[in-house]
Amino acid sequence: MSEKKDPGVWQGFKAFLMRGNVVDLAVAVVIGAAFTNIVNSVVKGIINPIVGAIGTKNLDSYSSCLKEPCKVAADGTVTSGIQIMWGSVLGATLSFVITAAVVYFLMVLPMAKYLARVEARRKAREGAHEVIEVTELEVLKQIRDELVAQRGAAGRDGR
Repeated sequence: MSEKKDPGVWQGFKAFLMRGNVVDLAVAVVIGAAFTNIVNSVVKGIINPIVGAIGTKNLDSYSSCLKEPCKVAADGTVTSGIQIMWGSVLGATLSFVITAAVVYFLMVLPMAKYLARVEARRKAREGAHEVIEVTELEVLKQIRDELVAQRGAAGRDGR
């Protein structure tokens, strides 16, 4: 016995995939992945050398020993003691702040300004449209008043 699949489920799934939010999210993930390379290059090429002028270029090497003696093997694993790797947290935090700043200043802020301009233009057009409608309404009222006045004058003349 073969089971028939409910066409409503497939239609719902297609509607879900074609929904604007899902497509926008997919685009955001792809652009975010490409953008990660830029941010990593900025951190590696600019931030790390600046930090390297003070200490070492590799932020991952900054750590503190919570429980002595801290011994690290050649492959980077801690063999004794408890080591806190705060340098990697600092590096990740710097990457996040740089990413957030670049996204805000190069994407969010210009888009917000653009949308504000578009909205101002739309409101200006609506305002002009309302003025035209009010003017047309006033003209129609004047025509009506003239017609009423003419009928009233014609009624007094006996026509």
